[in-house]
Amino acid sequence: MVFGLEGWIVFWVLFVVFVFLGFYGSRWRKGDLSQLHEWALAGRKLGVFLVWFLVGADLYTAYTFVAIPSLEYASGSLAFFAVPYVSITFAVAMLFMPILWEKSRQKGYITAADFVQDVFNSKILAVLIALTGIIAELPYIALQIDGMRAVLSVMLFGYSGVKAVSEWALIISFIILAAFVYTSGLRGATLGAVFKDVLIWISVIALIVVVPLKYGGFTTAFADAAKAHSFVSGLEALKPTFASAYVSLFIGSALALYLYPHAVNGSLSAESKSKLRMSTALLPIYGIGLAILAIMGILVYSDPAALNITKVLSGLASIPAIAVTAFPQWFAAIILLGIFVGGLVPAAIMAIAQANLLTRNIIKPLKRDLSPKAETEISKWASVAFKFIALAFVFLTPLTYAVQLQLLGGIIILTTLPAVFIGLLTNKLEKYSLIVGWFVSLVASIYLVLLANHFKTLSTSSYVLFGHPIFIGIIGLGINLAIVAIGTIIKFAIKK
Repeated sequence: MVFGLEGWIVFWVLFVVFVFLGFYGSRWRKGDLSQLHEWALAGRKLGVFLVWFLVGADLYTAYTFVAIPSLEYASGSLAFFAVPYVSITFAVAMLFMPILWEKSRQKGYITAADFVQDVFNSKILAVLIALTGIIAELPYIALQIDGMRAVLSVMLFGYSGVKAVSEWALIISFIILAAFVYTSGLRGATLGAVFKDVLIWISVIALIVVVPLKYGGFTTAFADAAKAHSFVSGLEALKPTFASAYVSLFIGSALALYLYPHAVNGSLSAESKSKLRMSTALLPIYGIGLAILAIMGILVYSDPAALNITKVLSGLASIPAIAVTAFPQWFAAIILLGIFVGGLVPAAIMAIAQANLLTRNIIKPLKRDLSPKAETEISKWASVAFKFIALAFVFLTPLTYAVQLQLLGGIIILTTLPAVFIGLLTNKLEKYSLIVGWFVSLVASIYLVLLANHFKTLSTSSYVLFGHPIFIGIIGLGINLAIVAIGTIIKFAIKK
């Protein structure tokens, strides 16, 4: 099936609207964009619904529309870990983010590493937290780009020179993205998030209502999938062997999300603590759509044309493939653009968050006389650099590789939990044990990832302990917490 002129016109017209909003952000709610808190946090003036849209843009990403349906398409019910994950993660956010927001407003923190440095009086620990956040974001950005590649691959399906055209389209899109983020900062990303989420909600409702009815419902889809795969017994009920992987994966993912710098960045942009709480309370609405989108990876089995596209391209293309085969081209273009900018907006927010960490917590301690204007300018250029580092990385990897790397990002960012989350509750932790716990858990986690994958291409994020597969992020966190607890107990014992 070839995507025609009508679809291309609608897609690019809407993309122009998105770009206009991105650049208009510099004029919207004007502030001094030479100040880092104005450029990176939109002046900390976002209300309930703007924060809801902004943080929601970090949830409804390529992870939702591409990675989870892809896992469902390939592996069955294990992909449903995402449903309890998004339910629990907002409870985690409700507990910790208002505390961080309040401390940040009082002390002028821009990043979680700012808080860690202040509360534990350790520049070394702050640098380690910053480096961890920067590295953990790279595979997450890579996943967004893979989602955009999947959209372009479906739109170009049947044309010649698909790879070259899609790569040039991605490069041009990222140049435009880098330009408006440099100009507008988080304001541009916020307006883009509102536009993107409007498209996404239109897409979600259409996919949830229209597609199952068109193909006979999910019962028919499960039956069709049963004919195609031997794993289908695992589609209806999770095999007992994988129950531990399922539980540890959703708990670990839920704990990890709000440790990511982009989630912190979105939360700190709220105008008040009460508005942050309200927007967080509304975020589970996004989880309703995610739950149903997860099984779109099974629904593709009831659409022979979409299944053919998915098999030729990869499991990542399942929802874009359904969009172009189940809807008129003009409407399919709306869905595809929603997924496409659903990669651009989170990539922008993530790059801003990385830039903040680099400037505030790595460069500024080395150059103490750095002026606020110079600090912001470095962050702007760093955000550009991080986008293209991730883009270059994706071009060198297979289309499905970044899905596993995103899980690796969660494993990495969980090493910061004791210093950030527990640090928000108490400042009594021993700072050197936090550093040792971070180091040992990171090394152990990376080693277990390599061991679980037999030192080859990443295909799993679980390691078998006592006969049960466990998410490696949880294993690493357990090691980390044990070291921190022992170090802190020794500290108090010596004081006595």
